[in-house]
Order: sequence, then structure tokens, then C-alpha cells
Amino acid sequence: MILVTGGTGLVGSHLLYQLSLENDTVKAIYRKKSNLQAVKNVFSYFSEDFEMLFNKIQWIEADITDVITLEIAFKNVTEVYHAAALVSFNPNDYKKLRKINIEGTANIVNFSIENNIRKLCFVSSIAAVGKSIHKKPIDETNEWDIEKSNYGYAISKYGAEMEVWRASQEGIPVIIVNPGVILGAGFWKNGSGKIFDKIYKGFKFYSEGITGYVSVNDVVKTMRLLMKSDVQNERFILVAENNSFQDIFTKIAINFNKNIPSIKVTKLMSEIGWRIEKVKSFLIKKPPLLTKQSSKSIHQKRYFSSEKIKNTLDFKFQPISTSINEVCKFYLKDL
Repeated sequence: MILVTGGTGLVGSHLLYQLSLENDTVKAIYRKKSNLQAVKNVFSYFSEDFEMLFNKIQWIEADITDVITLEIAFKNVTEVYHAAALVSFNPNDYKKLRKINIEGTANIVNFSIENNIRKLCFVSSIAAVGKSIHKKPIDETNEWDIEKSNYGYAISKYGAEMEVWRASQEGIPVIIVNPGVILGAGFWKNGSGKIFDKIYKGFKFYSEGITGYVSVNDVVKTMRLLMKSDVQNERFILVAENNSFQDIFTKIAINFNKNIPSIKVTKLMSEIGWRIEKVKSFLIKKPPLLTKQSSKSIHQKRYFSSEKIKNTLDFKFQPISTSINEVCKFYLKDL
């Protein structure tokens, strides 16, 4: 029996669709406020029999920070995909990030060890990969340095990875994947989905920062292939291409037949912007749209190498332009 955490998120929902094609029953965790309809909507993108496939999922109301509910969820489980996480660059969420991403993962690891599962796959992030040395592309050998990656989300994902490696030391075969910015359809109010939503509505700004991008379909494919393979106790960067924010935003705008973002965001504008947002957030008691960390990240130029996964699986990534085209079509379909 397969268990998926984070099944109501971008990676989890697309993973569940693929698993439903291959299995009679799959378990997935959801929380009370989770949107199961969004998962069903993702299924509908790919199959006319989406209701039948969706009904193969055995949904269990649980929380990765609640050991009592997890004990029920792990009954008869032999394989785990751990995709549940909190993504936030708001410094006020640091304790939540540690609670969900580190302690929650520790709970998943503990139950995996207790139940002697066959294999555990963890969805981490390029945020937990070390910085570049001598301007070379970043790969799995780069050592993570807390002094250079000292923001809450990165620390929490690195801490989660340490918990997963603990499982490997206890005899549980593990796989860790470190995706770049994941492009996928179905969740337009969070993650990369917000990019498509904003640009469709006329977003005018861009920056020249560079990072790695990957299709959610490729993330799911590599996870499935690695779990089926004999590969174990390894981590893999998943990046199809390194692109600038300007290039990505332009491609999305062209697909939507919208005006290309034309206002360049300078470092000075970002410095002023996150400070204004901090004050505004305090006054209206809502999360800031721009934080100190996110204002820095949009200007950083980081290049990632996916040679390891390419060589291990002889894997070929989908071109990012193709991924953007597909996501834009699904966005328009949902309108």
C-alpha cells in the first residue's frame, strides 16, 4: 500500500493521478481545510474517467504533526511519498516551518522505521542545496552552509533532509529529490500558479534573476522511476532549465497573448518594497507580499546541474517552453 503526504498540493495531486493509473488503492493524507476538489480538477485535465480514478484514493484526515492520526494513516503501508510541506519566506513563519517541515518529517520517518516500509521518497527543494563554488553550476556535491542559506524555509528543508537521512541509517531505503521552481497546473493561488494568474491579469514587473525550473510532470516521473528502481540513499536535483524571471514571465505572457512585463525591478526598488510590505503587514495583520528574503532571491543568479538524474535514469526533461504552454492551456480551461 502506498501512502502520499501532501496529496492536496501541486506535486501530490499530479503524483496521485499517476499512481491511480497503476494501483487499485492509494492512501493520501488531507487536512480539514484541504481542497480535495482541486485534486479532482487536476485529474480531469488528463482523463475523462477522472471520477473513477479519483475514487481509487483512500483519503485519510491526518496531519504530519499529529502522531495519533499518522498511526492510523500508516496502517498496512509499504511505500511512502512525502510531499507535505509549508512553503513560506515570511520570517514570522519560522516556528511553523520548523514544526511542519522538520518535526513533521521526523514523524514520517519514525513511522516509516516502525513499519519497516520498503522505500521512502522525500520532496525537498533546491533551497536545501549548497551554493555555487567558483561560479560553477550547483550539483548534489555542493555542501550546504547555514551562514549562506540562513533563511527559514531553506533551514527547514535542510533539517527535513537530515531526518530522511536518519531513516536511511535505520535501514529504510530513501530517495530525495530537489526540484527547482515547479511549473504545473491546478493551483493558481499559490506557488508557481500565482505567476500564471498574475501575468494573465496584467502583471507588469520582471527581474533579471536566474534560477532552475522544472515541470511537475517531470518531478512526478522521476519520483516514480526512482522508487521502482534499485537506486537508494541518493538525492537528485531536478531542473530542466536555468532561466531568468524575465524570460519565464515573457513566455507566459506570449502564451496568454498578453503584454510582456516591461518594468524592470531594481535592487533598490526591492529594498524599498519589502520594507513597505513589512509595515503594511503589521498594520493590516496579513502576510507581506514581498519579504526581505524573496526580494533578494529575485535578483540572485543561480545555475543548477541535473546531470546526475539524467545519467542515472537516462532521463530527458520536458523543455520549459512546452511546460509553460501546457500550464497556460489548463489555466485558460479553468477560466
